[in-house]
Amino acid sequence: MTLLNYLQWDKLQHFESMPQSVVARIEETHNTHELPIHTHPKGQLILALHGYVTCEVAGKMWMVPTHSAIWIPPHTPHSNRAFNHANLCHIFIQASELRMPDHACTLAISPLIKELMCHFATLDQHYSVLSATHRMAQVLLDLLSAMPPQPFDLPLSTHPTVTRLAAQLFSNPCDRKTLAQWAAQLAMTERTLARLIKKETGMTFGKWRNQLHMIIAVQKLTGKMSVQRVSEYLGYRSVSAFITMFKGVLGQSPKRYMAERHE
Repeated sequence: MTLLNYLQWDKLQHFESMPQSVVARIEETHNTHELPIHTHPKGQLILALHGYVTCEVAGKMWMVPTHSAIWIPPHTPHSNRAFNHANLCHIFIQASELRMPDHACTLAISPLIKELMCHFATLDQHYSVLSATHRMAQVLLDLLSAMPPQPFDLPLSTHPTVTRLAAQLFSNPCDRKTLAQWAAQLAMTERTLARLIKKETGMTFGKWRNQLHMIIAVQKLTGKMSVQRVSEYLGYRSVSAFITMFKGVLGQSPKRYMAERHE
């Protein structure tokens, strides 16, 4: 398989000008890099084959762990950040061919579809509508349109206080300070901070932090970290407390969730 280095803006524009219904490319990143806010006339699907990528869309941050993908509809402003040694598969879909959601979301990608996407990316992308590659593209669109969405979005905020809090939780996810303790650190009352977080994110502080922990947990679990080790990494006092949180967000235990992903 031919691996591309970081996809520069001129390469993206080249892919978007191609008339084919589906165009795919593999990207291997050697350093963390970011594309600032931009849009595409085509829909874009980014599959994390190894490592992970984050994407900011409409005031939310989408963190895409290995073997999941983020779908970004055409003309949707967004920014992407690919982390060091990530291996990504990009799929660009013509607006006229869309069978995908009309909003940004993360999708669970089955092993079969992942292999099909990677194989498709190795083929000559300048194919005709009468070719076998075009027929494969149509099959790929049918399969992708049936993939279930996943709750891997984290509401963001431009408010300086919430931004500061989020930055500290990102850099130190095992920090288990209570809302009252955070409020004291930020020179606010607990009630004021609670209202601010709810207003800015649409979630309570507890649910917002649990959502962040769930996203990080899936990243670590797909990276082969054990459930106990993930629990410790996120600062839980016991594995059972971590499993309870995970079930509360995704509806099943970490082991069951990962088993179904492999199935």
